[in-house]
Amino acid sequence: MFQVGDKIFYPMHGAGIIEAMEEKEFLGEKHVYYVLNMLLKELNIMVPVEKMSALGIRQVVKADILEHVLAVLRDGETDLTINAAQRYKMNTEKMKSGDIHDGAEVIRDLYLISKGKVLGTGDKIMLDNAQQLLISEIELVKGLDFEAASDVLKQVLYKEAAKVAP
Repeated sequence: MFQVGDKIFYPMHGAGIIEAMEEKEFLGEKHVYYVLNMLLKELNIMVPVEKMSALGIRQVVKADILEHVLAVLRDGETDLTINAAQRYKMNTEKMKSGDIHDGAEVIRDLYLISKGKVLGTGDKIMLDNAQQLLISEIELVKGLDFEAASDVLKQVLYKEAAKVAP
């Protein structure tokens, strides 16, 4: 069970902090809700306590796991043989999972593909969304603001792109 003050990650919304727990009545039934303050879009979301795991909400990763994930961005392999439709479907599933490793793979693959050719609209949106979600988690794990967290990701991606450049 989560506690007020916990740093969490909500797939498709990014990282945030549990600000409070509130009891609300809805359709004649009382439910306890977590009030989540999400970093992206400065959004507050109320989620029923019993729905947290079903929605894939998890604690943000520890610093050592984040470093491993950033290494995946630098060192992993990209499968260039799949077509755009297959890639989009796979990437959507990875993003929905909320797994930080899967999200990093989406970023790595699309970023490297973008260095060789122009991405389609769906891939561009997917890449931007995946980057925003990872940046929000970097913010909370490393205690950085958005710009500094964004710079961390940019530096890792720049090193990876430099590796594959002709």
